[in-house]
Amino acid sequence: MKLPARAAALMPAVLLASLTAAIAGPAAQAARAADAGALPSVNMAATVKAAQIDPRRPDDTLTPGARAGVLLVEEALRDRRLLDAKWVDGYFGTTTVAAYAGYQRSLGLTGLAANGLPGRTSLTKLGAGRFTVTDVVEPGAKVSVDGMTVDARTRDMLAEAERLLGRDLTLDQGSYNPGGDPTSAGTHDGGGVVDVSVKGMNAATRTAVVRALRLVGFAAWVRSPRQGDWPWHIHAAAISDTDLSSQAQHQIGDYYLGLNGLAGRGQDDGPRVAVRTWEEYRRR
Repeated sequence: MKLPARAAALMPAVLLASLTAAIAGPAAQAARAADAGALPSVNMAATVKAAQIDPRRPDDTLTPGARAGVLLVEEALRDRRLLDAKWVDGYFGTTTVAAYAGYQRSLGLTGLAANGLPGRTSLTKLGAGRFTVTDVVEPGAKVSVDGMTVDARTRDMLAEAERLLGRDLTLDQGSYNPGGDPTSAGTHDGGGVVDVSVKGMNAATRTAVVRALRLVGFAAWVRSPRQGDWPWHIHAAAISDTDLSSQAQHQIGDYYLGLNGLAGRGQDDGPRVAVRTWEEYRRR
């Protein structure tokens, strides 16, 4: 079909505009969106997930659903001269985690608030004028369970696991416990991590408890004296808790990759369930 002369004349410009839009990065897209009065969004839940998994990968495979948001975060860090341009690749590896921790410190944040995981406050500030933040993940206030400190998100996850099991669980160790148990290797220094007592449980019950904890969003394993200098217990770390210590972050990444969360990075020895965060579980 022959195009009218005017349409034919416009075709090169239209094709060029389409090609430019197709190859432009998130930063250029953000600029156009800002001009149009709308900003792109960063899915915080997906971005935090990538920050846990990517540093533990043996390769540069991208975390599904996270690339667009991670690119926006990396470009913002690059523009603040905290991340070299060569690392702007949608992969939230150790270099990006370190850059994000540097950004958190530049805001005056310290301790767990500067652990390299994008928290709501720091991510919102980073995105000012560039992107909005959706699917927010927050640990909530510190509360007491069995006389031990956990955050509200972890408490709610434990309560749901108890509901699924039809039985109460008792904690041997809570969160925010730096130096409390040297055998924990720092995993309990931050939020989201608990040890569950297995007193009076047989092997089948221990497995059932781990399964329930995993279903509601914990990376959880039965720990035995054969594995280390500790008694029998169940170790559980809440996936995507933004108060996780760096050691606990590594355990979450290992869990996603089918490992047992121990220093030797052996294969996962727990019941197989679909890996979900607490927020993903609640949406189902």
